[in-house]
Amino acid sequence: MSRRNHLRVSIAILMTLLLLVSCRAFRRPEQGPASGAPAIPKAIAKGARQEPTLKVYIKDTKQVKTMPFEEYITGVVAAEMDPKWPLEALAAQAILARTFTLEKIAREGGVPNRNAHASTDTEEFQAYDASRINSNVREAVRVTRGKVAAYNGNYILAWFHANSGGKTATAAEGLSFEKVPTPYIVSVDDPISLEAAPAKDRAWTATFSKAEVTQALQKMGQKPGKFTDIKIVEKGNSGRALKLGIGNATVSAPEFRLAMGSTKLKSTLIDSITVSGNNITFKGKGYGHGVGMSQWGAKGRSEQGAKAEDIIKTYFRGINIYKIWD
Repeated sequence: MSRRNHLRVSIAILMTLLLLVSCRAFRRPEQGPASGAPAIPKAIAKGARQEPTLKVYIKDTKQVKTMPFEEYITGVVAAEMDPKWPLEALAAQAILARTFTLEKIAREGGVPNRNAHASTDTEEFQAYDASRINSNVREAVRVTRGKVAAYNGNYILAWFHANSGGKTATAAEGLSFEKVPTPYIVSVDDPISLEAAPAKDRAWTATFSKAEVTQALQKMGQKPGKFTDIKIVEKGNSGRALKLGIGNATVSAPEFRLAMGSTKLKSTLIDSITVSGNNITFKGKGYGHGVGMSQWGAKGRSEQGAKAEDIIKTYFRGINIYKIWD
């Protein structure tokens, strides 16, 4: 082969190699999880960026029903928030409901005692009511499809409550929760929760008998003895009661609230406690544990033009929102 022909062949080979490399470089990459996004739990994973299927325990029928993940979230949003509320508030609820579900499956396997990934029993999981689903709820779930909230590559503990009473709580304050660090949950000034909430939830009064209080304490394993008053022994930064002194007992305020009934003693943001004869009257603000997103706050912010992701980032600091399936 002549030197000229040899050069031509060499150039042709080089051009072919460059073309192959170029094609490889611009080939569409595999659709894997975004950098920093949490992985779909192995228990439900169907493949990269694929919507999982859930086994959901239905409390009413005591049966396990299989359904697409997003169908389940639609029923949760409809139950947890007024379906007629603004789209962005419902969308924020959808992201948190999705995150809550995935975090619980990743950490606990869901509801293993039911042989299910989720449950419609609120004591075990989240509320669920398919009968309340409307087009507004469906749209909120559709526009947030696959979106979750994460901190340092892990699903956040996506707590929410009805009304913060003007200031949200840390997990330790509102829930006595200190099992794992939750640095993304801080106490946030939230006056819009009070402005948006109905009057009955802005300020409330709850009256109990001494016998009811004693019975609740006994369920907690406490023996208060006879008592003439109830004192707030310790408060958190948000103003919520952390510990209560009742006779011979000093108890966690969040646990006491649950023992008394969380729909009766609406929050631990207590302004006053008075004892009159056999009756004990609590006065306070807000509704719920106060941790994470205030639902009435989300409604108020959405009415002011805030988007779902911005609403969530108001209540959870330093987090990112990722779309983990298409």
